[in-house]
Amino acid sequence: MPGTVNENNKRFSKGSDSLKENTTHKGPLANEAIRAAQVQLIAADGANIGVVDRAEALAQAKEAGLDLVMLSESGAHNVPVVKIMDHGKELYKSKKKQAESKKNQKIILVKEVKIRPKIGEHDYDRKIKQAVEFLLEGNRLKITVQFHGREVAFKSEQGGQLFDKITRSFQAEGLSDRIAEEKEANAGKTWSKMFFLKK
Repeated sequence: MPGTVNENNKRFSKGSDSLKENTTHKGPLANEAIRAAQVQLIAADGANIGVVDRAEALAQAKEAGLDLVMLSESGAHNVPVVKIMDHGKELYKSKKKQAESKKNQKIILVKEVKIRPKIGEHDYDRKIKQAVEFLLEGNRLKITVQFHGREVAFKSEQGGQLFDKITRSFQAEGLSDRIAEEKEANAGKTWSKMFFLKK
C-alpha cells in the first residue's frame, strides 16, 4: 500500500546504518561493505546456497529482513564466504561471550620481595610477612637476594643459608604443605627464587 514501509526493507536499511559503524570498528564486513562480485552464500538456516552474485546475496538478505555478513575472505571456491544473519544480535552475543571470558579469567601477578644477606631481624620479619601476604593473595612470589661488594664472594654460602631460613619461616607460617618452588635464577649479584601456593 502507498505510504506503507515494508518491515523487511526497514530491517535491511537499519543493517546498512549499522554498517557505517562497521567500517570504523573491528568486526566482520556486512551488507554493502562487502565488495566482492561473487560470494559463497550460507543461508540463515545454515544451508550452503553456493556461489552467487553479490547483488543476489544482498537481495536474499534483504528479503529475509536480515544482514549479509562475511565469515571468511576466501572459501573453497576462492570467493568470500558470507552468511545471512542478524548482525547486531551476533555482535551482542560475541561481546557478551568476551565479557564473560574476561570476567572468569584470573590474573596472576608476580610480586617481588628484595632482601640483603645481612638484613636485620626486624626488617627480615617485615619482608617475610609481606611475602606471605603476597602468596595468600594468590600471586607468584619472587624473592631476590641482592649482594654487594665483597658479599658476592660468599654468595653461594650466604645465599643458601638465607633461602634455608626463608623456607623455615614459611613452614612456621603453616605453608610447608602448600608452598612450591617454581624456578630460580642465580647470576651476577643476585639470586632469586619463585614461589607459589599449591591448590
